[in-house]
Amino acid sequence: METSELLKKIRHLEIKTKGLTRHIFSGQYHSAFKGRGMAFSEVRNYHFGDEVRTIDWNVTARFSEPYVKVFEEERELTVMLIIDVSGSSEFGTKQRTKKELALEISAILAFSAISNGDKVGAIFVSDKVERFIAPEKGRKHALYILRELIEQKTRGTQTDLQEGLKYFTNTQKKRSIAFLISDFIDDHDYIQSLKVARKKHDLIAIQLFDPGEVEFPDLGIIKIQDAETGEPFWIDSSDKKAKEQLKEMTIDRQNKIDKELKRFGIDSVRISTDEDIVKPMIKFFKNR
Repeated sequence: METSELLKKIRHLEIKTKGLTRHIFSGQYHSAFKGRGMAFSEVRNYHFGDEVRTIDWNVTARFSEPYVKVFEEERELTVMLIIDVSGSSEFGTKQRTKKELALEISAILAFSAISNGDKVGAIFVSDKVERFIAPEKGRKHALYILRELIEQKTRGTQTDLQEGLKYFTNTQKKRSIAFLISDFIDDHDYIQSLKVARKKHDLIAIQLFDPGEVEFPDLGIIKIQDAETGEPFWIDSSDKKAKEQLKEMTIDRQNKIDKELKRFGIDSVRISTDEDIVKPMIKFFKNR
């Protein structure tokens, strides 16, 4: 992609998400995610109803009247975007591909984070960790992440989410908010890594979905890879029975993912390539 075209696309993405972030998601984001704890702010005169345990006895003794400590929530958070950039991210039969959908979602989350003074970083993963961008604050850093995501030349074609999750837990020692953005078409066993990440961090799964995975278009005889075994096979996508089998495979896979996420207490939201992302995102934040 030419530099001018890239800058134009990033600028368009910023403008598109800026209003949403400022007027819709900012407040929802702030209330959905708690800070790391309570930090001391100041001391003030004791008021009737204040808890006795908040009294600062040293200051009280010095001024011969009661003073209490005031604490405020320590808001600064670290937000990590773990983004699936494998071959299946290029799939899309409707308005956009899964990769384009992931880009829009990442933009909203990144701008929501920086507008609240939080750090944001990213991990791009296929069947290996493709790129790690350390979390930092500021608009320039958010734009840098989006630019790198647009320009990402992926080496791996398959998906191994455990690679990204392991890298995340090994590099991020302090508790952070992690958004795992993927279609979860992964034949590797990532459940244990999911469990470990959930214990240390606030992990949210954003499932990318395309309607063509359920209502498969007529494309003739095509090569399909089994999501469970990774084995390829040929199928006639124009055959009614074959399309029903594909539909059942997709639904079974989604049900399995939902069951595992629920078992580990991981919040999730599924967003389709043919829908406006505003409604499901707002609903998710409100339900947090």
